[in-house]
Amino acid sequence: MTTEASETVRYFVSYTGIKLPFNLVNPIAMEALTNRNTYIRAYFNETGSLACFEKLVYGEIELAHRYEYYGNGSLRSAEISTPEEEPLFVYFDVTGERLSQG
Repeated sequence: MTTEASETVRYFVSYTGIKLPFNLVNPIAMEALTNRNTYIRAYFNETGSLACFEKLVYGEIELAHRYEYYGNGSLRSAEISTPEEEPLFVYFDVTGERLSQG
């Protein structure tokens, strides 16, 4: 993923939860990545919302989530992808209720 000028990149050890967007936990400094085989690279938009994250294992993307939001900050859609499968798209209404997936 290429970052826009307004996006911030941060790194994490893991994530928690089952509700989208996932909650990223245990932030790590970029300098600490050379000692890690697995980590999460996360992109945050200009409002501080999680725009995308990629779980990297030995330098390869194992899992990626991309999020879009409504103007009120609620989640509009999520794209979930892994290298072996077609992406899964999940859609939400303006209140954050899940509409459908495909």
